[in-house]
Amino acid sequence: QVQLVESGGGLVQAGGSLSLSCAAAGLSLNTYLLGWFRQAPGKERAFVAVIDWRGSNTYYTDSVKGRFTISRDNAKNTVYLQMNSLKPEDTAVYYCAARARPWSPLASYTNAPSYNYWGQGTQVTVSS
Repeated sequence: QVQLVESGGGLVQAGGSLSLSCAAAGLSLNTYLLGWFRQAPGKERAFVAVIDWRGSNTYYTDSVKGRFTISRDNAKNTVYLQMNSLKPEDTAVYYCAARARPWSPLASYTNAPSYNYWGQGTQVTVSS
């Protein structure tokens, strides 16, 4: 059974940092494109960042550029999201997702239906 398990969420003050992790079980992420999405209350799930299978190319939504960094460690079967300079508007449930056999540029994978597997989510709350 495939599982993606996020961890690292929590409560932080504006301007602070959090580091999210997403570990996979039941599949090897080596050839998967990996993404992070978030969903705020009353809003649709929104793209945050994506990284290719090598970890050499990344793509971010404009609102997090320069503040968030996505990375991966294929040996540990894990993807990370380092979040700095957090703002109250970053408050959401954060989800990791995996996409098998990507063939398009990273910017093509910003919609949730593009992904095959999802984690259960981890809450990030940023207080003002």
